[in-house]
Amino acid sequence: MRSVISMIEGGKPCLEIAQQLQAVESAIRNAKQALIHDHMDHCLSGDSSHDKAELKAISRYL
Repeated sequence: MRSVISMIEGGKPCLEIAQQLQAVESAIRNAKQALIHDHMDHCLSGDSSHDKAELKAISRYL
């Protein structure tokens, strides 16, 4: 995000800024999905006391 802010402050063309924002959005989406999948894998491993309600709640964010 710092680079996007610098691009805006530096007067870079809107197309370049939009492309960079798309890349940031994609990276955040991928990180969120990885985090949720890892959490769900942990919950389903059998070594965890997480209940179905928690799994259902976190799956909303996929």
